[in-house]
Amino acid sequence: MRRLTAPDIRARKGGDPIVMLTSYHAHTARVADQHCDVLLVGDSLGMVMHGLETTIPVTLDMMILQGHAVMRGSKRALVVVDMPFGSYESSKEQAFASAARVLKETGCGAIKLEGGQRMAETIRFLVERGVPVMAHVGLTPQAINTIGSFKAQGREEADWAPIEADARAVSDAGAFSVVIEAVAEPLARKITGQVPIPTIGIGASPACDGQVLVMEDMLGLTPRVPKFVKRYGDLGPGIEKAIASYAEEVRSRAFPAADHVYGMKPKKG
Repeated sequence: MRRLTAPDIRARKGGDPIVMLTSYHAHTARVADQHCDVLLVGDSLGMVMHGLETTIPVTLDMMILQGHAVMRGSKRALVVVDMPFGSYESSKEQAFASAARVLKETGCGAIKLEGGQRMAETIRFLVERGVPVMAHVGLTPQAINTIGSFKAQGREEADWAPIEADARAVSDAGAFSVVIEAVAEPLARKITGQVPIPTIGIGASPACDGQVLVMEDMLGLTPRVPKFVKRYGDLGPGIEKAIASYAEEVRSRAFPAADHVYGMKPKKG
């Protein structure tokens, strides 16, 4: 089975919608790989896996470790690994060194970084050196300390121009696709019609060329989720119920039963 590549995803502009989900583990990657075109090893793992309040503390080593796991669990989907805060912003050279580590040590097919016009030069530098880049504009969680809160962008038309310029800049710089996060629906629709690369929406528009969600959010494993999340499962209560049943049976000595323990081998002779 041939794994999808960045050019394959780039060629999907205006075609069949691109299905993308986050994944951080081999076992979830194995399940999602059957249904998704792209698996994103997102820096959201800081909050989902480690209980952090933001993505800021996530390290490159953390991303590489989980990237390994997702690559081992998947066979078909393009695996994209987020570049964490502080691993690419200071210079084009720093960005290339970090991206090269990710590609070489995980075997993934692309990296993703946040930022529009301010990162265009870096994106061009990376692409010219063989690094496929997925861009990310609109709400950029790594800039939370500057933005102040996780709030939707472009809800007033007067604010549209910089976001449109960001999308055009990353496209012109050579990104093969761009995530548009938490922007007003008409703006996301307009950007999708403007840029020649696929747009991946998250809290954006059904007109985008694809959609992405955090897997734990859509499975009902996250207590609080943004407005744009639709829960396709409610696994949290089911997991709690199973654990409660296990705890009860251990305390009552109902588990392990005879079926769950090993008897002695018959004596020979």
